[in-house]
Amino acid sequence: MVQKLLVLGIESSCDETGVALVRCEAATGSVQVPALLAHALYSQIEMHQAFGGVVPELASRDHIRRVLPLAQEVLIAADCQLSDVDVVAYTRGPGLAGALLVGAGVACALGAALGKPVLGVHHLEGHLLSPFLSADPPQFPFIALLVSGGHTQLMRVDGVGRYVLLGESIDDAAGEAFDKSAKLMGLAYPGGPLLARLAESGNPKAYALPRPLLHSGNLDFSFAGLKTAVMVQAKKMVAAGGVSLFEELPRAQQCDLAASTQAAIVDVLLRKSLTALKESGLTRLVVAGGVGANRHLREQLNAACAKRNIRVHYPELHLCTDNGAMIALAGAMRLQSGVQQASMAYAFDVKPRWPLDML
Repeated sequence: MVQKLLVLGIESSCDETGVALVRCEAATGSVQVPALLAHALYSQIEMHQAFGGVVPELASRDHIRRVLPLAQEVLIAADCQLSDVDVVAYTRGPGLAGALLVGAGVACALGAALGKPVLGVHHLEGHLLSPFLSADPPQFPFIALLVSGGHTQLMRVDGVGRYVLLGESIDDAAGEAFDKSAKLMGLAYPGGPLLARLAESGNPKAYALPRPLLHSGNLDFSFAGLKTAVMVQAKKMVAAGGVSLFEELPRAQQCDLAASTQAAIVDVLLRKSLTALKESGLTRLVVAGGVGANRHLREQLNAACAKRNIRVHYPELHLCTDNGAMIALAGAMRLQSGVQQASMAYAFDVKPRWPLDML
């Protein structure tokens, strides 16, 4: 009989506290997609909105309050006992140092109390592998577009732990471009989803915004210049409209700038992804991270890839944001494939900066 492992995953890298349970086969040298038994998530967005962005100290303190009640909720939902857990996986990095320390400390304390091993997981690897929990899981190898508030990267993925960085953002990530542009338009934090909502009613060709590094000859990204262009355009519109604030302009104008901004970001992501696929010769694309939930991005990628007989895979929408399920999954898949073993050493450290290709 194949041995089964119950993996508890804890995510606390930024402003979401996530806990999940997955069941997987023990190390076999190959990967069978683990089964997600239950997961729970608490978002701190409402708390941070008053400050216009994440306050690290407040984030850390809130993780302390939430993580154990969420763990209890998940155990009850999965009809499991804490003593049933075989491995405790946690986000080791990258992320906010204080927030990471909360998850790592709780995970290692649980492991020590239970006499069970622990496993530090790379946050981006969790995002990268999260589509394996979808109704249409990918197969290796594939090109991965990791696109979130803090990271924009293209990776070649040949298996668990086998990642080659093809290109990344040299300044602002795509998610930052969404959020910072939204802030310039007077939208509340986090503004990216609000900008996307405005864009649905706008003309994406209304304003000629730049597509930075689109013809750079490499697969790197840059969105800081786009953010500056949005700021300049917004100021022009305010001056021409005779108002004091962008949000006082007619809604149609607001929607047009939002749509033009979104189109510029999506166009760069689309073109660079297609180039990576063409250069690699691969016919499978995985899109993961919070921006992967953007409807316009999905529509453009789906249409372009369908013309080229390329399969596109996404995480389920509720797993696009940071969550414990992706951490439990990544830990389980690393154990299954034999690329890492869990440890009974409970002295821990975290890695706020941790390149995925150095994993």
